[in-house]
Amino acid sequence: QVQLVESGGGLVQTGGSLRLSCAASERTVSRYTMGWFRQAPGKEREFVAAIRLSGGRAYYADSVKGRFTVSRDNAENKVYLQMNSMKPEDTAVYYCAADSTIGVVSTLRHAYDYWGQGTQVTVSS
Repeated sequence: QVQLVESGGGLVQTGGSLRLSCAASERTVSRYTMGWFRQAPGKEREFVAAIRLSGGRAYYADSVKGRFTVSRDNAENKVYLQMNSMKPEDTAVYYCAADSTIGVVSTLRHAYDYWGQGTQVTVSS
């Protein structure tokens, strides 16, 4: 059973930065497409970023493009989300997810097989 554990959330001021980490059990990071999603109060869970299994190509939601960077450390079995120039609308619970589908990077939450418990990120104005 794949387990994902997020960390690094917290409170930050507008314009600040945070780095989220996702630690995976087994060799998940090197075998699966890894994604980040977020869910704000009263809203649907939405795609933030994903990193491809092979080649490491990254994909981003338009709302975070140019501000967030997703990366992967296969040796450490971890995925990171570096968040810069943060805005109050980035406030949400952030989730790490793993997709076992080979060859496709999805932005849809139902495509992901495994999820972490989430970490709260709050951006104050």
